[in-house]
Amino acid sequence: MATGDHPDDRSDDRANDDPNNRPDDRHDAAPDLRILGDRITLQPSGYVEPAPGVGEGKEEALMKNMARFRSEPLRFLREVSLHVSGTGWRAYDDVIGQPIFYPGFSEHIKTQIMGAPLLQTKIAQLADMRVAVEEKEGLLNPADKDFLAKKTQRRAVLVQALQEVAEKLTDNMICKFDSKPFIRGAYYLVSQLLLRAYHQGIHVSSEEVLRLRKVAEQAARKKQSIVFLPCHRSHVDYVSLQLICYRLGLALPIVVAGDNLNFPLVGTFLQHAGAMYIRRSFGDDQLYTTLVQTYIDVLLQGGYNLECFIEGGRSRTGKLLPPKFGILNFVLDSLLSGRVEDAIICPVSTQYDKVIETEGYVTELLGVPKKKENLADFLSGGSSVLSLRLGRVDVRFHEPWSLRKFMNEQAARMSKVPSAVHVDWRDMKNQIVRQKLLRTLGYKVLADINAVSVVMPTALIGTVLLTLRGRGVGHSELIRRVEWLIQRVRAKGGRVAHFGNAPLPDVIERGLEVLGKDLVGVIDGVAERTYFAEDRFQLSFYRNMTIHLFISEALVAAALYTRVKQGGGPAIQDIPYRDLYDQVLFLSSLFRGEFIYSSEGLDTNLERTLLGLEADNVIFIERDEQGGITKIGLSDAERAAGRENYDFYCFLIWPFIEASWLAAVSIMGLTPPLGEKDDIWIQVSKAQDSAQLLGKTLYHQGDLSYFEAVNKETIKNSYLRFEEEGIIQVVRSKDTRIPPRLRLAPEWCPGRDEETGSLRASGRLWDFIEKIASSRREGKNRRDGATVSTRVVRLTDRLGRKLFEEAVKGEEVGKGKKGQVVVAARLTDEEERGLSKSVGEQRRRRRLEGRAHL
Repeated sequence: MATGDHPDDRSDDRANDDPNNRPDDRHDAAPDLRILGDRITLQPSGYVEPAPGVGEGKEEALMKNMARFRSEPLRFLREVSLHVSGTGWRAYDDVIGQPIFYPGFSEHIKTQIMGAPLLQTKIAQLADMRVAVEEKEGLLNPADKDFLAKKTQRRAVLVQALQEVAEKLTDNMICKFDSKPFIRGAYYLVSQLLLRAYHQGIHVSSEEVLRLRKVAEQAARKKQSIVFLPCHRSHVDYVSLQLICYRLGLALPIVVAGDNLNFPLVGTFLQHAGAMYIRRSFGDDQLYTTLVQTYIDVLLQGGYNLECFIEGGRSRTGKLLPPKFGILNFVLDSLLSGRVEDAIICPVSTQYDKVIETEGYVTELLGVPKKKENLADFLSGGSSVLSLRLGRVDVRFHEPWSLRKFMNEQAARMSKVPSAVHVDWRDMKNQIVRQKLLRTLGYKVLADINAVSVVMPTALIGTVLLTLRGRGVGHSELIRRVEWLIQRVRAKGGRVAHFGNAPLPDVIERGLEVLGKDLVGVIDGVAERTYFAEDRFQLSFYRNMTIHLFISEALVAAALYTRVKQGGGPAIQDIPYRDLYDQVLFLSSLFRGEFIYSSEGLDTNLERTLLGLEADNVIFIERDEQGGITKIGLSDAERAAGRENYDFYCFLIWPFIEASWLAAVSIMGLTPPLGEKDDIWIQVSKAQDSAQLLGKTLYHQGDLSYFEAVNKETIKNSYLRFEEEGIIQVVRSKDTRIPPRLRLAPEWCPGRDEETGSLRASGRLWDFIEKIASSRREGKNRRDGATVSTRVVRLTDRLGRKLFEEAVKGEEVGKGKKGQVVVAARLTDEEERGLSKSVGEQRRRRRLEGRAHL
């Protein structure tokens, strides 16, 4: 099927000779959409490959590199003239969606925002509140004979001032779709840059694109917005989605972006191309919060498409991050309030052969502060993009669904749930109900993204290299393990990126070329070319792109490892089902903030996983007379194969177990020294930096197997998990200048030797650490047992004492400096009350959600 043909455009049939563009020999997924020149060819699922020589079908990228002036000057000039004149699809005139890109669009939106009853009511309320304060402080005297006139006049002045502030904030925030010539030029410029970096193009599924266009047509008729919710690994994410929508004639979504990107020139460019800027933190600014809500209302009421990243910021680790609920909360409020009838949710997965920013991510994860975005870095980065060869981008769209329908289904489901705490689940304004609804929505979107994600060749290679026992792997063995992994991905319902009929060795060679020798080392001059992980930290980004598919198997393998690591005969390494269940429950709860699990519950997931591993001949299962599982162990076939498949699952999860163990060990150091009360509070960021320093030390001393365990994001997630379970307590000040502070909960504090003051390796926290450690990887170069309970504990105690000293000293220094914000080591009475309330709410929420406890 071809659409949008123009007589001046002809397909470049030379691309048809590329063997890498032939359809996959498997028919379990739709071939990619093919666009060459002005011709769009969609090959939906069910497409049958013709016999050789009978016009073979081709699988093409959505976008491929345009002509370059040096190599094809005439074709280059022709392409530029077509974009400038807006010929054919480039005109962007007949788009599916609401009208955008016309003079006055921004003013139209601004007028709607400023006139919205929600905003005007808030402005009036804030003015009244300020007048009341001034009256209380004596600035307005009720005894004056003209008091009412002065009060009315003062209120009018305040309203006018707030109107002006709101108008200025609105102008800085809103997207400015005003110029069609601008967006035509922007499309050409950005696609030129992007497709030079990702030289194999942007790929989408034809089946998904056809479905998306149909949904977009229905939404346009109903004047409903499509809310695109992509995962976020790179700044390229929103660029690629905008290019796809432009190329397919869909109304561009307005992209929620942090105001850190609103720097000179670039900020203005992005704002006119689709960005709306919001602050990273709203604090207690009621006017700003209402303004954002009003803008979201206006967009959803008008049926304008919206895009925001479900994870908030970019994932520095390669896997999905827990959902952030900021913008989703606004969207949900629009519907719950009745101001908006419905919106269409479309989860989006964007996968890369190689992510441009990974090198910068590594420095951030190792503790180097993130640099503020600026024009110089942006331009220097852009110039280097021209010489990169980063492979391809794959964008996949989940089937869109109605948010209103989802809310109604959840409300009906929640109303049937019995609760230890009385909650009216039908009251959607109730904060507990809203939070549960938000959480369910967020994790459903993440699960949908995982469901449509494709695994790239670089992710396959990275996963294989980081799940080997040896230093490296030969070429033939690399091919064999990648082939095995592809089969496992497909067996788990995952999808592998299409590369036509290209032989697997060629695909692997292409992936190795994209990763480069900085990530994958090559040893020649030996009997067989051998590859090894040169930069394990950076390569782990690509390994983490596959882990979601195998997390259940990895947790089972780690639980079984508590026996396997003991050695001895096979019978000694078998584990009773109850012990396996308890350890899987513990680990899955520990990593609840790290991974996305199936929503079917632990019992169902565990049974399915065990049966799958048994079918794959990785484990054997012993059953009683009733068919109930009683014991699990490694199968004879798996032992005979050198445990390679079992080890694969262990290697996936071990770095995360190591990081959680490190985080737990580090908080032992938060035990107050002898003679010190437990009311000293440590800055959260400093405690996490100290944990990272501890990890680096333990790695170089041999007590930590994986340098990835010092990953700042994973340590941060562990601390959040410990906070949820009440192991540590965190206080956040209303003053945004004061950073969050923490302490170890008194009931979790280990004891100290009364004579020496040294920490004792005993108590509730130590038992918790030991339970994590039982699934840690054993290593030839690591000393366990008494070494951990003495030297490692002594080291964390030393670092902890330093944190206490710095906290007290910092408070004293802060008090002595005029105008400096004091980060208090002790809580105020108000903060104490807030802490007590917060701890009570956490306990109540844990009871309400009925979650597994650590």
